[in-house]
Amino acid sequence: MKTILERMTERPLIFDGAMGTMIYSKGVFINTCYEHLCVTNPKLIAGIHQEYADAGADVIETNSFGANRPKLTSHGLVDQLEAINRAAVRLARAAAGDDALVAGSVGPILKSGQVFLDNQADELAEIFREQLSILADEGVDFFMLETFTHIEEAQLAANVAKAFGVPVFVSITVSKEGETAKGRKIEQIIQALNEDVNVDGVGFNCGVGPAAAYSNAERALPLTTKPLVIMANAGLPQEVDGRMIYMASPEYFTEYAKRMIELGARGVGGCCGTTPADIATMAKSVKTMTGVKKHVAISSHAEREAPNVDAVPMAEKCGFAAKLAAGEKVTSVEITPPRSIDLKPMLAQCQTCKDAGVDAINIPDGPRASARISPMVAALAVEREVGIETVLHYCCRDRNLIGMQSDLLGGYAGGLRNYLIITGDPPKLGDYPDSTPVFDVDAVGLTQVVTNLNHGVDVGGNAINPPTGILIGVGANPCAVEPERELQHYLNKINAGAEYAITQPIFDPEALLRFMDAAASKGGTIPVVAGVWPLVSLRNAEFLANEVPGVEIPDAILERMSHAKTKEDGRALGIEIAREICAAIADRVAGYQVSAPFGIVDLALRVLD
Repeated sequence: MKTILERMTERPLIFDGAMGTMIYSKGVFINTCYEHLCVTNPKLIAGIHQEYADAGADVIETNSFGANRPKLTSHGLVDQLEAINRAAVRLARAAAGDDALVAGSVGPILKSGQVFLDNQADELAEIFREQLSILADEGVDFFMLETFTHIEEAQLAANVAKAFGVPVFVSITVSKEGETAKGRKIEQIIQALNEDVNVDGVGFNCGVGPAAAYSNAERALPLTTKPLVIMANAGLPQEVDGRMIYMASPEYFTEYAKRMIELGARGVGGCCGTTPADIATMAKSVKTMTGVKKHVAISSHAEREAPNVDAVPMAEKCGFAAKLAAGEKVTSVEITPPRSIDLKPMLAQCQTCKDAGVDAINIPDGPRASARISPMVAALAVEREVGIETVLHYCCRDRNLIGMQSDLLGGYAGGLRNYLIITGDPPKLGDYPDSTPVFDVDAVGLTQVVTNLNHGVDVGGNAINPPTGILIGVGANPCAVEPERELQHYLNKINAGAEYAITQPIFDPEALLRFMDAAASKGGTIPVVAGVWPLVSLRNAEFLANEVPGVEIPDAILERMSHAKTKEDGRALGIEIAREICAAIADRVAGYQVSAPFGIVDLALRVLD
């Protein structure tokens, strides 16, 4: 089995979630020694481990956090120290099986309010050595020294742990300000751990929820060359009917886990308040991310014996393509397919857009991974019955390569010429948490598939003659969490054959211009259609800013929206801001793709007036 360090070089790993939270939820009171349950109620502990393994955790932590001499002595259980630690490893190993790793969980001896004294070092080292030796003898894959608040104690434990020949990770608890209880800042902590030869990986756990943990990760990652693991709490607990309940949803927890991976974290998991539901949602999402999942490799048509076909020039593919090729401004309005078999309201909205002179209707594919009428069926109906072009989003989530290729060929035969190729949201971020995504390829791979079809070659290398003439659009995120990674992903799409791009909603014109300049400096120049979202209220703005990945709203805009006192004021101000953004980027973009918030097409059209 590969070591954790070897695995982390291949992809980020999913750690399990809270043990104490789960034990308490099973009806065990907090005055019980939870580690002792490994001996007195092994079925309970084994069941929790199994729930996390079934949820998709790559790492199962032993229930041995406080199984050291001082803490067991306080419960009158010191004579069972060895039995508890050995049982903890065996129960975790049984759930981990052949695929997951087992981490030996070891907590601090000192409490956060205590002071670390040099004359305690030998005594503390012996206490750690006693527990670590048992965990190592039972065969843990690595040590997770976690929830430490004294960096000196953590390094002392790491020094002892390193002697047992397994990787050592040290995880510190800090506040939302990035400080320990004694005021040590993240920068000091990371520097010390990064220079410590006994420490193989670093991390933060407990203390804060996902948002604060993300902020701490932003500060830590540039300072370390070692893999970083983040295990946040499920938000901050709130009192409900006398009980402290963690209110963050699995989806909310997952969004921040994804952002941490995009930043560069090599492991994400959960601490207090998290459950197998959080880990399951997170695991499904993270394991489908580009750079994590191993996608099918799609070779270029140029590498094959391509048939002698005449590829359709961009300007001849459709009216939208002709305007882009000629350097004329294009406009589109995003209209979501209905949660109904009745297309009449959608067709009426599209007719309104056509009458207003809009060039195309932008049709999302399963927005937020929800079930709606087939976007392809909707697009075909719009083009046939309204006579306006569509920009059909096509994502990699729901179909394998064969199915996607069939859809693209069938849509083209039906008259669809313009696709926006996107990777897509995993289904558990929508209404169907038990659905499984496919993601044979990501947006780069699917772009190459379409490029090949446009040159007369299918996925299997078979001739397609005549070839398709699909206009290939891709997404772009100028405000991505990790700009360099997003820029390279964007350039990869261009190299795979992308002919134009549509961005995420833009609220910071300078961010878009910087992104375009960076892409152009590396040869990535294609027409860019700016995504525009007319805000309708401060609440709407705050939701987009805090909850929608890839959308960054400057504080100045949030402050402006706060002055709207009525619904009408909010909408008018949102339109005004959207028009200002359009004006600021007018000389650089190829057009605008305007969203219709809550399906109100008039708001989008007023932006384009």
